[in-house]
Amino acid sequence: MSFSRSTMTRMAMLAVAAAALAGLSTLAATSSDAATCNGYVGLTFDDGPNSGSTPALLSALTSNGARATLFNIGQNAAANPGLVSQQVQAGMWVQNHSYTHPHMNSMSSSQMQSELSRTNTAVQNGGAPRPNLFRPPYGEHNSTLDSVAAGLGLRVVTWDVDSQDWNGASTASIVAAARRLQSGQVILMHDGYATTRAAIPQIMADLTARGLCPGMISASTGRAVAPGSSTGGGGSTPPPTGGGGSSCTATLSAGDRWSDRYNLNVTVSGSSTWTVTMNVPAPAKIIATWNTSATWPSAQVMTARPNGSGNTFGVTVQANGTWTWPTVSCQVG
Repeated sequence: MSFSRSTMTRMAMLAVAAAALAGLSTLAATSSDAATCNGYVGLTFDDGPNSGSTPALLSALTSNGARATLFNIGQNAAANPGLVSQQVQAGMWVQNHSYTHPHMNSMSSSQMQSELSRTNTAVQNGGAPRPNLFRPPYGEHNSTLDSVAAGLGLRVVTWDVDSQDWNGASTASIVAAARRLQSGQVILMHDGYATTRAAIPQIMADLTARGLCPGMISASTGRAVAPGSSTGGGGSTPPPTGGGGSSCTATLSAGDRWSDRYNLNVTVSGSSTWTVTMNVPAPAKIIATWNTSATWPSAQVMTARPNGSGNTFGVTVQANGTWTWPTVSCQVG
């Protein structure tokens, strides 16, 4: 078979173009894979969930690749369990912000305990793991409240940077406040403000430019750490510090990674009879499991139980553009 000179020239040009496109694709994949976090900050939002604002907040966070810690008011969670489920399915860490948002320093210890324990129940009834962090309303706490919180397995967490969104701050001012964040620090924001939602894209762009990523808040230190860290809050479920009964802990660790998917290992300690719940941030999906018996209560939630292969199992996650790790919780039985 022979080709004219003009045909051969066109074929050569197409080959060069294809090679160039392949090179760009490889570069893009390499750049994405090479992206690293030089530190982590805690993005936190108080006072949800609310039907008029929480869905929009979750949309703003997920569309910008952000995970956050949501300190829910218990009575709001009790009234909106479906929104708690949406928070979890979006990959957020759901925590305790009291039941009625009172000034708690003047309360008795039994009143304090009621505020916190009822909120834990409301959050869990919505499908979230048992909280291990508590943000006191108005940031007010004393030694009695600290002790009550600790007895329920809750670490008191306040903030390093106040966005002032509750005080009428503009979107530009909220963005400027977030620029003060340093690695390990936590910023206070709220569920209900359009100005705060509008700030999220620029906050994320500024963090990325500084090599910082949204992280979870450690239940050990109260500082922002990498998602899935064994010292973090929401990435694993530590045993409670108060009360009796057996407990278990599920801890994530990284496995192999490819351009479109990655493996995670899950190690369970504290019990050989366990149920681990894994919440996968959309649009990521689990496409394979091993060493466990898995069921799917919903599209983004997997329940894992022992299958006779020990207390370590694994999953393969199809990223679909979202490289944020799932969250896990563990209960005995």
